[in-house]
Amino acid sequence: MLLREEYDQIKEETLAYFQQSNITLTNREIEKLEIADFGLNRIREFGLQLIEYINTERCCAKDLVLLPRQTCPEHLHPPVGDSPGKEETFRCRNGTVYLYVPGPNVKNPKAVIPKDKEDTFTVWNEIILNAGEQYTLFPNTLHWFQAGDEGAIISEFSTKSTDENDIFTDSSIKRMPVVE
Repeated sequence: MLLREEYDQIKEETLAYFQQSNITLTNREIEKLEIADFGLNRIREFGLQLIEYINTERCCAKDLVLLPRQTCPEHLHPPVGDSPGKEETFRCRNGTVYLYVPGPNVKNPKAVIPKDKEDTFTVWNEIILNAGEQYTLFPNTLHWFQAGDEGAIISEFSTKSTDENDIFTDSSIKRMPVVE
């Protein structure tokens, strides 16, 4: 659970990332900005800030902001109803993103995970995305990602998003944010 003061600070920092990247948000979008700490109360380590522009039955578009070294924990987007799960393309707009997917483990990963959470990260095939680079994840693919030292902005283009159905490797995670 995020305390209101911390929520407001993270929101201010997130809006500064958008401004520095010349991404204009409407007042309504600013009000809808999601700040997720995944229920871990460690937002600067494990968290994600996002704005959802559109989410229909067929497509979704979002911008994600990661603060320096902030990590979106390992998860997948499972089948839901008749859908095979969310297919998504990440396009790095600013900064560097270390994305991890199934495949051969990298010997010296760029991401740094706190010791007490190492067992909740199982895929270590590293994809490095710099500004202008992108990668597509197919439905039901385990993945996680971390920003580099300067933070990052990622545009996500996907099929319908049902984040509330995401499955995390760390069973203590609560996907939907709570602000007190």
